[in-house]
Amino acid sequence: MNRNIFSVALCVLLLALSIPAEAQQSGKKIPRMGYLSTLDPASESARSEAIRLGLRELGYIEGQNIAIEYRYAGGKLDQLPKLASELVRLKVDVIVTVGVFSVVRAAKNATKTIPIVMVGPAIDAVEAGLVESLAHPGGNVTGVTSLSVQLGAKRLELLKEAVTKVAHVAVLYDPANTPSVIEVKEVLPVAARALGVAVRSWEVRATDGFERVFAALKKERPDGLYVPVVGPLMRSNIKRIADFALKSRLPSVYPNKYFVDAGGSCPTAGTARTATGAPPPM
Repeated sequence: MNRNIFSVALCVLLLALSIPAEAQQSGKKIPRMGYLSTLDPASESARSEAIRLGLRELGYIEGQNIAIEYRYAGGKLDQLPKLASELVRLKVDVIVTVGVFSVVRAAKNATKTIPIVMVGPAIDAVEAGLVESLAHPGGNVTGVTSLSVQLGAKRLELLKEAVTKVAHVAVLYDPANTPSVIEVKEVLPVAARALGVAVRSWEVRATDGFERVFAALKKERPDGLYVPVVGPLMRSNIKRIADFALKSRLPSVYPNKYFVDAGGSCPTAGTARTATGAPPPM
């Protein structure tokens, strides 16, 4: 878990909670934090625990001097507006949004007054219209983002450097994840032309679609596998993707280290066990 991300987010969170915290000391109110995630509790456990530990280090202990309302979409992005509205009705003091752009947008659409701390979406917050500028964000959204999409060209370059024979790369992505689409449609084509590499994208829209795509890739026999910035679907199937690449002896490059932790490497590719970028935008 990248502690730097949570250190920054929690410092902002502390500022957002400072007024309620002072009130709590006089016995009036315990601050309440809303936690909105695109994932399910099990998939989100490592990150939520890191946040709880960070809060504890700052003097906030859940159940004692802070309350946390958890809401999980379980990968169903259409549930986010409803969950965000629930947190607003509960009158939480701050909302921490964890995941892709959709979760931040849902929270922002639900309230213009409650502070929103975003953790790690792979977007340019200014370009996405979440903040006015990095120096002067304005509005009620702040936090940390990951510009992993912009690193797509470098990841493809690293794959080419690691395995020089790579000429045909398969790109596995979820078309419902906006950052992935941007990377696949805008970033990779330019990088591929510069590197003299052919890229072909393969869409996976649901969990039961992986085996179909894997079967097609076995027939296609690409030289390498590229996985762009991931959303809930890909994140829930990291192990499956890593296992496929390993069994297929397919040199691969991933957007974060969690694929490598799951075994994402190729025994014949040497240094092709490559991961760059920040932790996944959950």
